[in-house]
Amino acid sequence: MTPETKLLEQMDLGANHLPYVIPIHPNLVHLTLGLFIVAIGFDIVAVLFPVEKPVFKYLAIPATRSGLFDVGWYNMLGAAVVTFFTVASGFYEMILADPIPDAKSAWGLQALDTMVWHGIGGIVLLTLIVGMTVWRGFQRFVWRKDMARQVQWGYVAVGLVIFGIMFLQGTLGAHLGGEFGIHTTADQLIQAGENPDLRL
Repeated sequence: MTPETKLLEQMDLGANHLPYVIPIHPNLVHLTLGLFIVAIGFDIVAVLFPVEKPVFKYLAIPATRSGLFDVGWYNMLGAAVVTFFTVASGFYEMILADPIPDAKSAWGLQALDTMVWHGIGGIVLLTLIVGMTVWRGFQRFVWRKDMARQVQWGYVAVGLVIFGIMFLQGTLGAHLGGEFGIHTTADQLIQAGENPDLRL
């Protein structure tokens, strides 16, 4: 018996092959996505504010350009912080994964390959989000602090490219759960009306 096997036996893993009932990583993924998408979305709205101002006025929405940029900044900052926990929980839960053997994803990858690419993608996205936050901070507090338009067009364009990378990364994660059954046992038990907290 390997030391890893002994450790897994001592951890008292539940239905999802985790020491807790519901996986943490997917929840944090959605928080990261939401914060990042809102950050870029509000910055886009703020950049286009002169065009949209009559619409806000007509709808009696008391929006200000600086207020929209504030929402973009604080959401980007939040995304950077949360993504560290998202990636850490993802690697922890990947270590405890017990994928369906001999299955292949819609992209023709096996479970281990999918986990490796998903892990690499997580690190890449963490790096990009932290980089975007630093870039956004320099724009807000140094380069463009006295300008009405707080962000550069290049920043917005890179944010949209990262949306595409997030889509690919999310698809790999969906393959891990949907096609390889990683940490989905509790969900299946709940759907069947059983208690997922029962130990295997």
